[in-house]
Amino acid sequence: MTVGDDGRDLMPPETSLAYFPKKTQTQNLLNELPGPERQVAIAVYGFTDQTGQFKSSNTGQTLSRAVTQGASSILVRALQDAGQRQWFTVVERERLDNLLKERQIIAEMRKRYLGEEDTDPNALPALLFAGVLLEGGIVGYDTNTVTGGAGAAFLGIGGRTEYRQDTVTVYLRAVSVRTGEVLTNVTASKTIASQAIGASAFRFVAFKELLEAEAGITANEPDQVALQQAIEKAVYGLILEGVELGLWSFRDMMAAGPLMQTYRAERDGIYDADDVQRAVRRAGSLSALTVVRDEREDNGEEEGDS
Repeated sequence: MTVGDDGRDLMPPETSLAYFPKKTQTQNLLNELPGPERQVAIAVYGFTDQTGQFKSSNTGQTLSRAVTQGASSILVRALQDAGQRQWFTVVERERLDNLLKERQIIAEMRKRYLGEEDTDPNALPALLFAGVLLEGGIVGYDTNTVTGGAGAAFLGIGGRTEYRQDTVTVYLRAVSVRTGEVLTNVTASKTIASQAIGASAFRFVAFKELLEAEAGITANEPDQVALQQAIEKAVYGLILEGVELGLWSFRDMMAAGPLMQTYRAERDGIYDADDVQRAVRRAGSLSALTVVRDEREDNGEEEGDS
């Protein structure tokens, strides 16, 4: 089994049927966030690919983009996943023209068939407005940041492995609608892993008869899933950074203290994402998190105690 950075199986499913993708590690973090003191109305007008890169191939550059152009939809989903829909009221803005046209049709039909000069506000209430805008986009897609491989053969029988890493980076900022001030901003990155494993054999099975056999498999972590995790991580950091700055708050700030301590440790480079994820697994859930410690430190303490 070939496993990606987040523990997900990179092998294709053993069925041709449609399926629901498993939740990512970052999606679980968003779901487990404690509830806020009050919901925040938020709008996303667009979250675009700002890299301008096209997908490369062995035969040259293609006309396909290197990353998905549907990042706005991923961001909206991540905002709704935060605290299981407790954190944000997301209003539709990316396709606002369609929404306004449909409301205009409703008002026109009510005027024509019901004789309403002024549309009944109970039938067509006013649109929700947002207090915070989210801006930003995909700001980096670096290919072949790490490449390598190994191989060996003996008496015509051998194997090889190759690997490659790409990195996608997103930038997300919150802007106050009332003043236009940039309230906070975060950056998040995710590596995209690709691995190839192969074996070959060259044997003379008879005089002037050479047997040649070769087999291999390549596993590529989906770019869309990596981008989804980067966006979810950015939303997670945006929420905690906003709490740090006093823009919004948890319903129970005292209980969320260890969570904030964990975020600061990761943000300031004291611990990396693996350390935090191990701490969450040991605690059983994000809400039960008490302290973040490197596994090596834990092992050192256990050896010292013994």
